[in-house]
Amino acid sequence: MYLIIVSLLVWIFVIIIGAFMFPIAMIIWAVTFPFDKRLKLLHLFSSFWGSIYIWMNPLWKTTFYGREKINPDRTYVMVCNHQSLLDILVLYQLFSHYKWVAKAELFRIPVLGWNMRINRYIKVNRNSKRSHIYMMKQCERTLKNGSSIMIFPEGTRSIDGAIHSFKDGAFKVAKRGKVDILPIILNGTSNSLPKSGFIMKNSQNIRIQILDPIPYASFAELNTKDVAEKVREYMVGHFEKLKSTNNIQVTNIVAHQK
Repeated sequence: MYLIIVSLLVWIFVIIIGAFMFPIAMIIWAVTFPFDKRLKLLHLFSSFWGSIYIWMNPLWKTTFYGREKINPDRTYVMVCNHQSLLDILVLYQLFSHYKWVAKAELFRIPVLGWNMRINRYIKVNRNSKRSHIYMMKQCERTLKNGSSIMIFPEGTRSIDGAIHSFKDGAFKVAKRGKVDILPIILNGTSNSLPKSGFIMKNSQNIRIQILDPIPYASFAELNTKDVAEKVREYMVGHFEKLKSTNNIQVTNIVAHQK
């Protein structure tokens, strides 16, 4: 019952804050659009907006490792494993400039979708080949303009929290744009907000690790399916270590409480 009440209060809070923050986002967009062509200030505000939900929720605590590996002067294709809708809010806490690549359905959600549109995030219809082609062109244009992009290469949320096979779209973008790949792994969001349902689970320590960037030169001659598999293997290896860290922390907390 406690988790149901907390979940209800959190979702009410999400709606209230969204209704308050979106008009501010519109003002920022209108004022900065003439000189901020990449909409960096608007994305920074969106990052603050998304982070509020994490900061104010007593059930969620995030810990980041490797922030220093993100060079603000470089453009990346950022790839991250996908456990939950919560991943979007968590990754906003990077406070790094990028454009999301997200499924078209999200752009239809009131307030959330409107904000995604004015940020010029990139939508894709997973069932449309034409949409995929248009998405690729938008990604290439975005990279040329100096904005990184953020993609979940699994294409959908993981049911069991494990890292599943990668689609090669993100890696095609990296090759065409001749930019480095920045892998990011996270763990704990599937235990906080599962794929099915909106009832939040017990308190979770969500851990996010930014891995070493993969230079373009190291995969320039590889086909994209091989790149996808190599990046996945790289991320899985570190993911297992990150999970072990989570387990150690939980064990220590339990032992201390006893």
